[in-house]
Amino acid sequence: MYPISPSVDAEVFAEIPEALSYGSRKSDWASVQVHGNATPTFLEGPCFDAAGDLWVTDIPWGRVLKIAQDGTVSVGAEYDGYPNGLKFLADGTALIADLKNGLMKFDAAKGTVEPYLTRRLLEPFRGCNDLCVARNGDVYFTDQAQSSLADAYGRVYCLRAATGKLDLVLDKIPSPNGLVLNKAENALYLAVTRANAIWKINFNADGSTGKVGLFIQLSGGHGPDGITIDENDGLAVCHVGMGSVWLFDAWGEPTLRIKSPKGRMTTNLAYGGPGNRTIYFTESSSGTVLKAEVPVAGRRLL
Repeated sequence: MYPISPSVDAEVFAEIPEALSYGSRKSDWASVQVHGNATPTFLEGPCFDAAGDLWVTDIPWGRVLKIAQDGTVSVGAEYDGYPNGLKFLADGTALIADLKNGLMKFDAAKGTVEPYLTRRLLEPFRGCNDLCVARNGDVYFTDQAQSSLADAYGRVYCLRAATGKLDLVLDKIPSPNGLVLNKAENALYLAVTRANAIWKINFNADGSTGKVGLFIQLSGGHGPDGITIDENDGLAVCHVGMGSVWLFDAWGEPTLRIKSPKGRMTTNLAYGGPGNRTIYFTESSSGTVLKAEVPVAGRRLL
């Protein structure tokens, strides 16, 4: 449908050192998600703090790792959970979408992780995956678990900052994953991994869910994972299994492919660096964070 977009190769920003890896140790998470293969680390959730340091999650080992601007890696916290998406809030703390526990709150200064929202009414979440934060503090997050085209029970929720009310935005989704609001915050883009697609959830004037449509259809690999957005409402999409990050303009036309030199498990990403013009993304199977400069600056998100 579109001409082949130009491509560039990413470069290594940081690698998890052997001293911080778990070697051949097994985990329950790895037995399901990566078929029991050894998982020294499995990185997700890159997010920059106010000081310009990058934080990532290490899912199977319940860790939040800090990567300083010189690439030095340290452990910020370790707890009983499967942390995935991570976003810093205006007060300097962060929220974690945790597969095992729900939403958790991370205090980097104290090195603590505590429950923040673990259930809807009396119903535990099935398995939270990722989140994004609106300008007014509303938190949108995905409850993905093992949903797929064969069992499409995935959901998107919104936790309202002003009232504390938890709204169901959309359900019956085959594997909702990364998500990001557009600049006007009147629509939410959603990576639907098992459908290999990006959906667009439009909001009505009162904030309720409006029309939902398929915005980008991908092919190959395992499907889209983390997504983020630039200043012109263009999307950047991590395509797991393809070893790539795709850039699309505001109309969904591909403009650039960023290739991983390390592996094909390109899972999640964030804009950062000078002028916010560099994409940093995780290649989970190798415990690596990659980076590439891009033409349009990313939007600064909470």
